Order: sequence, then structure tokens, then C-alpha cells
Amino acid sequence: MERFFDLFFSGLALLVLSPLLVPIVLILRFSGEGEIFFLQDRIGKNGKVFKLLKFATMLKDSPNIGTGTVTMKGDPRILPVGKFLRKTKINELPQLLNILFGDMSVIGPRPLTAQTFGSYSAETQEIVKKVRPGLSGVGSIIFRGEEEIMHGASASVDFYDNIIAPYKGLLEQWFVSNKGITIYFLAIFITAWAVVFPSTKIAWRIFRDLPEPPKELKQALNFID
Repeated sequence: MERFFDLFFSGLALLVLSPLLVPIVLILRFSGEGEIFFLQDRIGKNGKVFKLLKFATMLKDSPNIGTGTVTMKGDPRILPVGKFLRKTKINELPQLLNILFGDMSVIGPRPLTAQTFGSYSAETQEIVKKVRPGLSGVGSIIFRGEEEIMHGASASVDFYDNIIAPYKGLLEQWFVSNKGITIYFLAIFITAWAVVFPSTKIAWRIFRDLPEPPKELKQALNFID
């Protein structure tokens, strides 16, 4: 049933959003480094590696510069147009094609690079690999402002590995354990709501039994005590 809705929603979205996507392709082609798409290896269902599609928002060699696949707030590798595309999440829209290809679902754990996936515990990795990764999901909703979190004292790979990754892993485990059509549609609704109201706390109100974040993240994640 979820696969049916994945095909329906991704196909419909590509059709409806085509008037937006075409101008973005042209802007990227004639700005920055001239790259339109960024393809990157990500860990998928059953540990299978696939090529994730994004609009190009960073320097072509970014994975080999600075903090690698971890992006900080104000990261100098981000291109001028890329800042807007990342903030609005428009850069993620090419993943609608990944959904059509069967690599991803509309809702699921966020597909990670080998570097960031390795920050999860072995238990979390095995649980997350049971399902298709998602364009959005519980972890993506809660950490929708991750780049904003990664600044100041938090702007380090150690902070990501020791604070963010373990909690994000708990959220993804929660999703896999509670996965179903109800969570699927609720997550789609909350994702759309959060795009319009970025500071919303609605996820905490709807998913009341989510794991509680560590104290270092409560304020940044708009946690409701």
C-alpha cells in the first residue's frame, strides 16, 4: 500500500512542480560551477548503496573538503543559490526520482552517507536498514534545522557523532518500530506544515511518545517538556 502511494505522490509532485523545477535547472546550469545535479552514494534498504539525487548546492569537491559530508551553519562550501535551495528544501526535490526508481519512499529514515551512517550504533544500523529511506520522515522533521544547530560550540564532527547521531538514531528506530500507513500520512502532513511554519512544535504534539532528546538539543529542537 505504501509503495502505491509512493508512486502516486512522487509522480504527481513531479508533474505539479515541473514549472518550478525547469527554471531551477536553468539557474544552476548558468551559475556557480554549472552543475545541475549532485549524485552521492547513500545507504539504502538492506544496506544497498544507491545514488541519491539532489540539486547542486555546494562546491563539486565538497565531500573531500573541510568537514566532509557533515554540513555546518554558514558552511563556506555552499554556493550562493544553494543557500536558498537548502533553506527551502527545494534541493531535495530530485529525490522524487529516487522514489520512482524504488530506492526511497516518501517517508522513512533519512538516507545517509557511509560517514554519517557509521555514526549510528551497530544496533541502529541494522534496524534502519530494514526499510526504504525517505524523502522525509520523523528524524528529518525533528532535525529539519540541523544546519542551524551545527554552529558555534556545536560546529564539530564530534558533536554530530556523540550528540546528534545517537539521538537521531533513536528517532529512526522509533519510526521503524511504529511504521504504518497512519504514521506515513501524519509525517507527510507534518512535513508540509513545517515548511510553512518552520518553528512549529506540532511533531512533538502528534508523536507524543518520541524519545526525549538530550539536554544539549532540547531548545534547538523546540522540544515540549
